[in-house]
Amino acid sequence: MVGALCGCWFRLGGARPLIPFGPTVVQTSMSRSQVALLGLSLLLMLLLYVGLPGPPEQTSWLWGDPNVTVLAGLTPGNSPIFYREVLPLNQAHRVEVVLLHGKAFNSHTWEQLGTLQLLSQRGYRAVALDLPGAAVAFFEETARQLGLGCQKVEVAPGYVVTVLTWPGTNPTLSSILLNSHTDVVPVFKEHWSHDPFEAFKDSEGYIYARGAQDMKCVSIQYLEAVRRLKVEGHRFPRTIHMTFVPDEEVGGHQGMELFVQRPEFHALRAGFALDEGIANPTDAFTVFYSERSPWWVRVTSTGRPGHASRFMEDTAAEKLHKVVSSILAFREKEWQRLQSNPHLKEGSVTSVNLTKLEGGVAYNVIPATMSASFDFRVAPDVDFKAFEEQLQSWCQAAGEGVTLEFAQKWMHPQVTPTDDSNPWWAAFSRVCKDMNLTLEPEIMPAATDNRYIRAVGVPALGFSPMNRTPVLLHDHDERLHEAVFLRGVDIYTRLLPALASVPALPSDS
Repeated sequence: MVGALCGCWFRLGGARPLIPFGPTVVQTSMSRSQVALLGLSLLLMLLLYVGLPGPPEQTSWLWGDPNVTVLAGLTPGNSPIFYREVLPLNQAHRVEVVLLHGKAFNSHTWEQLGTLQLLSQRGYRAVALDLPGAAVAFFEETARQLGLGCQKVEVAPGYVVTVLTWPGTNPTLSSILLNSHTDVVPVFKEHWSHDPFEAFKDSEGYIYARGAQDMKCVSIQYLEAVRRLKVEGHRFPRTIHMTFVPDEEVGGHQGMELFVQRPEFHALRAGFALDEGIANPTDAFTVFYSERSPWWVRVTSTGRPGHASRFMEDTAAEKLHKVVSSILAFREKEWQRLQSNPHLKEGSVTSVNLTKLEGGVAYNVIPATMSASFDFRVAPDVDFKAFEEQLQSWCQAAGEGVTLEFAQKWMHPQVTPTDDSNPWWAAFSRVCKDMNLTLEPEIMPAATDNRYIRAVGVPALGFSPMNRTPVLLHDHDERLHEAVFLRGVDIYTRLLPALASVPALPSDS
């Protein structure tokens, strides 16, 4: 499946043609006639590969296998291409491999999977290319058509934030930031009614596509609203920036988290931001003013090993069981609190799920070490210090040799006020009232890039104008009705003038 999705291109020696193959190509031979036939159609790829420089001297890091050095660099020229490369670990040089990939991959993925390291160990030189993204090219062309400024900020190797700018008439005022992300989560095509990357519209007007709800709809609604307003000749006091980030679905660590720390972000002078929300199956529209904080916790228990036929004391399993029971009892308590109070929404309580169990080597061996991983989403009103101490106390109560570590720990929850003390909320809610839109303010139960924006002091709301729509983000057959999508364009066409015309505020100075 990986080979079909991402593609593997192999160059056999010197300057011979490139040959497409599946993931087991390194163990398969081909006839000269097959090589020649397929190679002619791939001459362009050969030219691309020939343009790669040798291993860079200043941009190498040691990642993955401690015996394999993964080199990273850029090809020369006006349109450089980022790549990662490994050299043969031994002298048994075989073939040279070029790895390409589809929508869900980049060169870092090949490294994370261990593909680059494995090829190096087997005696291959391998290069993974990050070809220029179609999304960035689309935004560049759209900016040209609409007369918008366009800036590309590479916040990490191969990760570009694209910024489109519509300048306001008063540059002393802070700007409006409209954020969205270009990446999507993987799909299982066998469970879809239509090709998830075709944007198929059925006879009832539903558009089937990965990202239809999360959140390509919002990206295009931003652009279409700006297009309408510019065609009508409008100008507003505040500048409007649209940012398109590359990796929200995997945490935003190579996107917005880095971007907000850069001078290019500070130069935007953002005063208020909009980002994604979630569909609402009722007539109302959900708007998010805060988020729960993701804590990914791994609890490791060590104990006495031995033969599994014996009643051993102080085993890793029994101590881990105590911690798991304590955490799941907390989960049940939070669930009951949510169920018993109709005024509470899911984002108002702390959730936790056991997501991984690891340990053991054989049926008849009591393991010396076992671990359990949990995904906590901590409500913003929780005392973080006290909550972490509670986690530690559950580990200590289980016995000696039980520890926890954090794979992710967000500690900066912020709340954007949803009353008239906040002029941005006042402008936002006034437009919605004028359009007879019912708003349901909530705390986002998941995590979005808004947490990074709020953490640097910019008030932000999560809003995707999708009512009367089932929540299908990350699901099979993700879809959105065309009427809901077009209504969203209308809503942003009303929201942007109001937000970009908010009078001067003390924070603007």
